[in-house]
Amino acid sequence: MTEVLLGIGSNLNPAHHLRLALDALNARFGPIATSRVFESQPVGFDSTNLFYNMVVAISTPLPPEILAEQLKAMEYQLGRPENARKFASRVIDIDVLTHGESVLQKDGLVLPRNDITRYAFVLKPLAELRPHTPHPALGTTYQALWQQFSTATPQPLTPIHFEWQGRCISSPDAEHSL
Repeated sequence: MTEVLLGIGSNLNPAHHLRLALDALNARFGPIATSRVFESQPVGFDSTNLFYNMVVAISTPLPPEILAEQLKAMEYQLGRPENARKFASRVIDIDVLTHGESVLQKDGLVLPRNDITRYAFVLKPLAELRPHTPHPALGTTYQALWQQFSTATPQPLTPIHFEWQGRCISSPDAEHSL
């Protein structure tokens, strides 16, 4: 089994769609670990709808390419249109951020995902969930990457209260839950 870190986001009825995604991931891959949920402004396009973003850890024997295909199918089942644009409002987005220690570029799949070092809404929850885990290509821990990023490239994030399956998995005043 390989630990895989996934970035999940939505800005169309985001609480509902994040819960649906968590339910689907939990049903498919078993117990999951989660970061807090963060609210943020859209990046790369204008919208009045704020995003909810988080990082989830799953375990799977699937190779990266097959997993990415299955997650794309899961997005479609959860209501994402197949012709969805990259920089646009979205029902759900589930991205493979890392697949164990894999470093690869194949058929459009890049691991570790470049978004890790580009966007606060990816790096901050990743640094919360796996602070001492090194980035597979850079060798620097996510916590250290976040400390460098947060001072150099401010992108506002607001941790929010979020419940899933009857329990609080995210709170503004807790560094990490679950």
